[in-house]
Amino acid sequence: MNITWLGHACFCLEQDGYRVVLDPFSQVPGLEDTRTQAHKVLCSHDHFDHSNAAGVTLLAERDCPFSIRWVDTFHDDQGGALRGKNRVHILSAGGVTAVHLGDLGHQLTAEQAAAIGGCDALLVPIGGVYTIDPAGARAVVEQLRPRVILPMHYKDGGRGLQELQPLSDFLALLPAPPARRYDGPSMALTADTPAQIALLTL
Repeated sequence: MNITWLGHACFCLEQDGYRVVLDPFSQVPGLEDTRTQAHKVLCSHDHFDHSNAAGVTLLAERDCPFSIRWVDTFHDDQGGALRGKNRVHILSAGGVTAVHLGDLGHQLTAEQAAAIGGCDALLVPIGGVYTIDPAGARAVVEQLRPRVILPMHYKDGGRGLQELQPLSDFLALLPAPPARRYDGPSMALTADTPAQIALLTL
């Protein structure tokens, strides 16, 4: 499975040439609105920075190699009273599973964690304010125990929502596994990918 970060909380997962885009965005400071192509678009919720489906040109239909599940959660820690629901997407293909937490705003219950199940890669928001903060993200990582951690939804200099916390706040809480900074926005996820915090770059 190939994983490409398109910025903010938007990723493209690709298997055998089939592309799934998750949480395409618009109006995120320092980033151009999502403009890409995919066979399928999945959005965790309908806020502007996660639901720009119009920015994704759909490719011709074909058999999907991904097994796709979801677990419904909340965008806040008050049962959705502040910001509504959030959907966690679980995609499996090529013998590996990636979990995109969307704008998760609370700690997972034991039932939610069990429903998500094991994952090889966890795409986790870390910036706080609208989602779990770095400490909350660390707790979710400890619950789900992924091999690969891909931080998302944080402030990166002039890019991203400026009220969010930076990546460094999260990294300071996770001394292991080692962080690996990639030269570009993509990585290959296989059954042999070593444990790491994968820092993809735009």
